[in-house]
Amino acid sequence: MGLTPIKKTKTGYSTSVDVLEKLAGEAPIVENILKYRQIAKIQSTYIEGLLKVVHSTDQKAHTRYQQTLTQTGRLSSVDPNLQNIPIRTEEGRRIRQAFVPSHDGWQIFSSDYSQIELRVLAHMTHDKNLQAAFIDDEDIHASTARRIFRLLPDEEVSPNMRRQAKAVNFGIVYGISDYGLSQNIGISRKQAHDFIETYFEEYPGVKKYMDDIVQTAKDQGYVETISHRRRYLPDINARNFAQRSFAERTAMNTPIQGSAADIIKIAMINMEDALKKADLQATMLLQVHDELIFEAPAEEIPTLEKLVPKVMDSAVKLEIPLKVESHYGNTWYDAK
Repeated sequence: MGLTPIKKTKTGYSTSVDVLEKLAGEAPIVENILKYRQIAKIQSTYIEGLLKVVHSTDQKAHTRYQQTLTQTGRLSSVDPNLQNIPIRTEEGRRIRQAFVPSHDGWQIFSSDYSQIELRVLAHMTHDKNLQAAFIDDEDIHASTARRIFRLLPDEEVSPNMRRQAKAVNFGIVYGISDYGLSQNIGISRKQAHDFIETYFEEYPGVKKYMDDIVQTAKDQGYVETISHRRRYLPDINARNFAQRSFAERTAMNTPIQGSAADIIKIAMINMEDALKKADLQATMLLQVHDELIFEAPAEEIPTLEKLVPKVMDSAVKLEIPLKVESHYGNTWYDAK
């Protein structure tokens, strides 16, 4: 079609999602291709894929959780992976309508930790500004936007400012570079550099933590999570820049993501005991990273609404409160 080539691969011009999104303005057909891909993916991976693994005796899909697959300690759902059932698009989310309780009169109940990684970051860095936002129950991304855009108290945070601040908040947890951030939110590298600098000025505890954790990793060869689970980093003192940089980013991220994984595992163990103690029929069905999903008789839902958040937010004691949000409905789709 004579469009501007953006990226080359071994076999020709790239048609990856990021390339096609850049070409969308030049060729209206691109939008249809992206939509087709999205629907084809849902059809093959989720509709056909899940139908293949429905068990003949009970009509259920039985996943397995692997405890040793991820380096950070998060559980991994495999055969089938029920942790990546789509949620971002409405077409994808509709797959969740197929997940229903096992018995009549039962409902699906889900509880998830709100911003757990950023709360762990606030706890570990002891940063007063970050902690204050959570203690005051502010919208953390709006709060960060206010700081990095240096807004006055009465100035409004626009949706775009919040979106950019959200990318900075999560990027910091992953040790993002100015280049990485600029690509993520479509700004210049200079702007991204300024955002990161301003973030560290506003949250000095985070900057100190990042510097200290990398130094600790260099000195002892490993980092630890909140419950002292270790991750060894053999490349932390490597001569090769790329290997060393990756190890440094891993050193920054592992204690945060690994601690979030520890917290939900502790919550799951406590949850099992709490359900037995309360003599409930409710059962824990799934763990999707920061979320626990249950099925229960409708009359037990009010009990779960009190019990589950109480168990989850007391799994560990942090310097700031953990926050848990719950939803329920007749299907997994309705429980959101």
